[in-house]
Amino acid sequence: MSWQTVYRGGRTPLVALVASLTPLLAYAQGSGNTYLNPRGLVKPNGYTHVVVAADRRTVYIAGQVAFDSTGRVVGGSDFGAQAEQVFINLQRALASVGASFGDVVKMTTLITDVKHVPVLREIRSRYLDPRQPPTNTLIMARLVRPELLLEVEAVAVLSQPLTPGR
Repeated sequence: MSWQTVYRGGRTPLVALVASLTPLLAYAQGSGNTYLNPRGLVKPNGYTHVVVAADRRTVYIAGQVAFDSTGRVVGGSDFGAQAEQVFINLQRALASVGASFGDVVKMTTLITDVKHVPVLREIRSRYLDPRQPPTNTLIMARLVRPELLLEVEAVAVLSQPLTPGR
């Protein structure tokens, strides 16, 4: 509906303008999702690292691999070094919305070889609370680049809604 249509209906131009902008004002106040690519993470190509849902509390973190901020693989063929970098990247993604590993409720972990599970558990235990670990699905898979040995995605729930401008 245009403001001209409203004006012809007997409303003043100011009322018509406010009525026509109301949907835009509601959106600007945060009714949509928020898409973030935190500093310290590789520049994404075709995806977003962190999406905060419209409820301002649910946070989805894209699968993190052992890339440094320039896209170089950290750790080479050392699974432990790669796992450490993955959890550092997850920590950066969480911090970008004021969250921590304590806010994570779901993880999906992809590894290229089950022989790495003991090392994964040891490193993961340094980041997660063993008394309240998040749910997790562990999948053996081939990753997008052969030198990558694992990828971990996460879902977190913030205790307080994310404030605009964060």
